[in-house]
Amino acid sequence: MVAVNRVYIAQLAGLPVFGPDGEPIGKARDVVISLRIDRQPPRVLGMVVELVTRRRIFVPMLRLTSVEPNAVTLATGSVNLRPFHQRVNEVLVIGEVLDAKIQLEDGSTAVVVDAAMELTRTRDWRMIKVAARQRTGRFGFKGPTQVFRWEDVGGLSVNEIAGQPQGAQQLVAVFEGMRAADVAHALHELPAKRRHEVADALDDERLADVIEELSEEDQKDILSHLDEERAADILEAMNPDDAADLLGELSEGTKDRLLELMEPEESAPVRRLLEYSFDTAGGLMTPEPIILTPDATIAEALARVRNPDLTPALASMVFVCRSPSATPTGRYLGCVHIQRLLREPPSDLVAGVLDTSLVRLPPDASLSDVTRYFATYNLVCAPVTDEAEHLLGAVTVDDVLDHLLPANWRETGLSHA
Repeated sequence: MVAVNRVYIAQLAGLPVFGPDGEPIGKARDVVISLRIDRQPPRVLGMVVELVTRRRIFVPMLRLTSVEPNAVTLATGSVNLRPFHQRVNEVLVIGEVLDAKIQLEDGSTAVVVDAAMELTRTRDWRMIKVAARQRTGRFGFKGPTQVFRWEDVGGLSVNEIAGQPQGAQQLVAVFEGMRAADVAHALHELPAKRRHEVADALDDERLADVIEELSEEDQKDILSHLDEERAADILEAMNPDDAADLLGELSEGTKDRLLELMEPEESAPVRRLLEYSFDTAGGLMTPEPIILTPDATIAEALARVRNPDLTPALASMVFVCRSPSATPTGRYLGCVHIQRLLREPPSDLVAGVLDTSLVRLPPDASLSDVTRYFATYNLVCAPVTDEAEHLLGAVTVDDVLDHLLPANWRETGLSHA
């Protein structure tokens, strides 16, 4: 038995999907419909489910036994685990229908904010309603939400959906609360037109976080879509090592223009990273680890570690150097592991708990050397210093994994790992 007979699609996004025995399968990401040439309600074909491995598969509606406000349940039997590929005349409701402009019977225009599917007497699901906002004055589509029958609006045929420019406010709202890596995976699955619209709608900081999680080809695709001024702003918002990796894949002319458009203080660390080969410690490192002077207290170190913008790997270690404390720093003195920080009195100085024996990586250390280093010392973060003992940056284990995995690992997920 299906728990409800009518479901609004935007509310499905992110819901957990369970197998027949109650085991978690993944999350609902979208609904696939087959649009008609006329205005009759389209048939709902199935649901796109993202497995725990991040692979997206198609599940026919007949394979769903329950669609509830808080979860989706699959029927017994096998499910095709091949990656989902959108076919001709198939449309993703969340990915392509939300934010579409429609024409109402009175000739006015509205924008779709949600759509509802309903179970018919023949046990088929049909897309029967659209929730939309009409334009109010000069301030865009800010009016109250109204619900219309699918057949009473125009603009939702397959050709109209594919051809019209859309906003992306509703889709961006669906992405709120999702991890940047999950948003990146969702963007990869969207048609290029829709992917560009979402990129235009995301703010710089959010888009920078998402781009860092995209495959190389998707990164270049989005960056080439943006005007150069905004592309430079996005690069400034990215971690310098990720920005350097992306710039390194562009033509020399494009790279130079974007670097010139960046603020000098933002482009300087990126330029330094570009001097190293991408598969060396210098090319892998971030120039912005946690750096303190020796007169800093344990309490100050812990406060820096608590920064939510730091990755767990970067937050695992604090580096202590003579001034200046920006890379390249003054003389490198040693590091303090977070476990040690947690065991010491907050008022003590970091200089008293330094690990001075940990081997440092030179910037020209190869990828294999860096990999062996992490395996030898069981670390997730390591210092990179030059011959004069200046700290240049830190390599984290996630940077190493990015270069050890196959080039298309972000697209294939974890299923072949």
